[in-house]
Amino acid sequence: MMSLGKCASPKVFWPSIQKGRLHCRSHLAHWFPHPSLTMLLFLGYNGWLNLTEIDPDEEVQGEIHLQIEIIGSSAARKLRCVVFDARDLARKDRNGASDPFVRVRYNSKIQETSVIKKSCYPRWNETFEFDLDESATEKLCIVEVWDWDLVSRNDFLGKVVFNVQRLKAVQREEGWFLLRPDKSKPRLDEGNLGSLHLQVQLRDEMVLPSIHYQPLVQLLCQEVKAGAKNKKVHLITLIDETTTAECRQELAVNLVKLFLGQGLVKEFLDLLFKLELERTSEPNTLFRSNSLASKSMESFLKVAGMQYLHRILRPSINRVFEEKRYIELDPNKVESKEIGCSSLHRIQSESEVIQQSGQLLQSYLTDLLSTITKSAKMCPAVIRATFQLLFKRVGERFPEEKDQNVKFIAITSFLCLRFFSPAIMSPKLFHLREKHADAHTSRTLLLLAKAVQNVGNMDTSISRTKEAWMAPLQATVQRGVAQMKQFILQLIDIEEKDELDLQKPISLQPQVVKEGYLFIHKARSKGPLLSFAFKKLYFSLTHEALTCAKTPNSKKSSFVPLTSIRAAEKVEEKSFGISHVMQIIHTNDAGQEDTAYLQCKCVNELSQWLSALRKVCGNNAGMLCSYHPGVFRGDKWSCCHQKDKAGLGCDKTRHGVTLREWNDPLDPDLEAQLIFRHLLAIQELMREKYVELSVLDKSENHQSEDPENADSPIRLFQILHDLEEIHHKEVSRSTDMAQQNQNYLVELQT
Repeated sequence: MMSLGKCASPKVFWPSIQKGRLHCRSHLAHWFPHPSLTMLLFLGYNGWLNLTEIDPDEEVQGEIHLQIEIIGSSAARKLRCVVFDARDLARKDRNGASDPFVRVRYNSKIQETSVIKKSCYPRWNETFEFDLDESATEKLCIVEVWDWDLVSRNDFLGKVVFNVQRLKAVQREEGWFLLRPDKSKPRLDEGNLGSLHLQVQLRDEMVLPSIHYQPLVQLLCQEVKAGAKNKKVHLITLIDETTTAECRQELAVNLVKLFLGQGLVKEFLDLLFKLELERTSEPNTLFRSNSLASKSMESFLKVAGMQYLHRILRPSINRVFEEKRYIELDPNKVESKEIGCSSLHRIQSESEVIQQSGQLLQSYLTDLLSTITKSAKMCPAVIRATFQLLFKRVGERFPEEKDQNVKFIAITSFLCLRFFSPAIMSPKLFHLREKHADAHTSRTLLLLAKAVQNVGNMDTSISRTKEAWMAPLQATVQRGVAQMKQFILQLIDIEEKDELDLQKPISLQPQVVKEGYLFIHKARSKGPLLSFAFKKLYFSLTHEALTCAKTPNSKKSSFVPLTSIRAAEKVEEKSFGISHVMQIIHTNDAGQEDTAYLQCKCVNELSQWLSALRKVCGNNAGMLCSYHPGVFRGDKWSCCHQKDKAGLGCDKTRHGVTLREWNDPLDPDLEAQLIFRHLLAIQELMREKYVELSVLDKSENHQSEDPENADSPIRLFQILHDLEEIHHKEVSRSTDMAQQNQNYLVELQT
């Protein structure tokens, strides 16, 4: 989508399962079998979908560029179909491509294009004409794309269906059309392979220039600075009480990132602490719900403390993965195990397994707690200052002697229960490991996470009763509680130099955005016998350049400066005969366009590298609108067979397709847009809640008509109305611009 600002990236999921598959394509029409579900993707879909056997005729992807029109006089009218080209077709052959041709069917007559060998981006530029039959029973013109095979039957690649009656009214249709699967076959195995619970959301956000969001951002900042004093209806309370549980997590992330960029995240969280404490009477329930305060604090730790988390947990996590020891404390889950040399096997008893497991877990927990308790100075200053405020607010709310532990538990409920423990249980989700753990390692991590939770709960009697089999760790947990209290006191004891750190602007941009081993492909020779060699190097992506070295500790040499990058895209598998290759199109020192080909070890790694490159290059000038997904070999491109090496690419670039991750750089305009969109969705609920919570007399109602003196909710409703009108205008303008660009590309290609 074209706009004056930026477009946020869509979240796309590709789930697949052996034996059965749930098709998820880049085009909405291919995602789900039901049109209603396709429309729901814009709002989000969450539900169970049946898995089915893979049908070759449904393995459809790609688009075809067509022009279809009715020409001639009323006495001799004809149906004309011009087949220009296609892109991103399914790969049906072993060489990683297809041999596509197009079949046009109308009124029982068939015409076909020539076959384009070994291409998923074919170009035909062929025209077909049919006599228009007013009495024909079939009122459809069907354009099918097939993969030609010499010895076996041709493979179906997709189709587009045109209603001739509708075409008579519009006379002509032209553009890129999504290829559709063949739904003529009945599905008999629906649900036989089980179901998959899937949550999918596709998002395409139009982000306006910063000036349009200033009134909304200023209002939210004023509310945070004013605090909870003398507020009849606090705006943050209104937002919290009208936001559903499903949306609260995302809203919390957006608000945290917004206030981080404004330098007010500490004040924002302090306000939430006060509002939460005002409605909490029992200390045992404090921050245990999924309120906006709990979700915001959890999101804050992930956004601002991820690097700290990695430094603390990585040694212990790596040790568990490397040792691969079988550990179990629950007698109901102990598995029999043979020990000893090959000639003297014996079965290890249940008590021996539990005893050995207890010793190993004690060792893991002791090392981890030792690392945590020595890390107070490593913790980011803004997190320490926030914990200091939390400790103070809880102490003021529950000053009794019997509640002295509550202020410690308030901190550990976030630090241990919502930060350390989830990362220990699922290290891959927190980027601590590249792969998920196997069953035994996963169980060990779960037991270690439970032990950390018990320390965070200050070893209450409830936790001991609930899982009595954790008793072998009791002594270590009790020592850990004392260590954790001492650590918290050090954590919130902020010195003068730490106060100075709080005045520095917040930045989430790590020095290294992405790093790891990649294979770089280089041409051995030139001409028709071009071949490629690849070399394994360690690449590091920063906000200045992409560098490489032989090993992580070797001296790095500059590979590609970021300012020279013009596109980062995938490469067709057939180009090199291998998978997971990306290309970085950039300008070299001579100012000429050059391409570097890098191979990743898996599709997830490929997606992460592409996402990282696109994010750091998002503001580069001269980014390409099109590219070639193949390689120029001999005298033509392998993808579309064009012979002009410097010609227009046959596929569109995908600069906006990125992954949203915790370490993304702050983008205040995007966060403001996401907050606006959420508030717009709950606007009516906020109005109703505002009326319910307000006790206004006539004078106050009259006074609220002045924007400067109005209550914050009234001002918010006006701001939302103004922003909505601006969005409508920009959507109209961007649609016109997109159509003009599409027409321009069509002219260039024809």
